[in-house]
Amino acid sequence: MTVGASEAETFWTGFLRSLARRGLRGVKLVISDAHEGLKAATAKVLNATWQRCRVHFMRNVLAHAGKQGRGVVSAFIGTAFAQPDAEAARKQWRQVADQLRPKVKKLAEFMDEAENDVLAYMDFPAAHRAKLHSTDEIDKLFADSSRPHGGCFARGNDAVKSRKPRQRCAAGAGLDGVVAPRHARGVRRRAEPKRDDMSVGRSAILARHG
Repeated sequence: MTVGASEAETFWTGFLRSLARRGLRGVKLVISDAHEGLKAATAKVLNATWQRCRVHFMRNVLAHAGKQGRGVVSAFIGTAFAQPDAEAARKQWRQVADQLRPKVKKLAEFMDEAENDVLAYMDFPAAHRAKLHSTDEIDKLFADSSRPHGGCFARGNDAVKSRKPRQRCAAGAGLDGVVAPRHARGVRRRAEPKRDDMSVGRSAILARHG
């Protein structure tokens, strides 16, 4: 673990280089919330794909939807995540953004900017995607570490293990002029626990050690 004064690119570059010196190899994907410094350092040092945490993105995007429209927006964006491959996901993403644009322009523009980063995980095998789109697994690991028999932290080349992720569902109605997808209506949405936004030590780095 390394503690820095800020999360600027210089910090992340030095941190990732220190991991490389210690033998980190074969990194394919780095997952975090929106940090341009980490994104830039990932490309520079690891030459890997960066995935913006889907859970954090949804919290950010729903802030543009208004209280009454959050359920509908969440359900609409969720249709992109449900697509079978990257091409279909991106096509659906743009359709959703275009449909929302007349009513909530800022939200649509936010989706335009985030498309590649939020859907990066779709380029990986379908069998792995459930654990690649967010930092939830890492968040739960940190949360469980203070409990008896909770998650375990691994060292060196050992694997990090955690519990099976809990399923979440999203739905809703209420955004004026937009109708929620039929399959998503009437489904209750589980309230997510509040977490702090400190991401040092919480970003997920998936690697194959050589």
